[in-house]
Amino acid sequence: MTKTYRVTGMSCDSCVRAVTIAIRKRAPKAAVSVDLDSGLVKVDADLAEAEIRGAVENAGFKYEGVAA
Repeated sequence: MTKTYRVTGMSCDSCVRAVTIAIRKRAPKAAVSVDLDSGLVKVDADLAEAEIRGAVENAGFKYEGVAA
């Protein structure tokens, strides 16, 4: 199931890699797409929202919640 999350603090390709790697550590086959301009992270994986939040925050970014 694909869900979109709002994440702040990302500003470069290294940020994209950090978030992607953090999520894939929890779900290795996850499809992750990050849009820096909008601060949106799309994740197609079987992960609970709390797991996404933990991954994002452990990578050093602020988790803002599920995007509408």
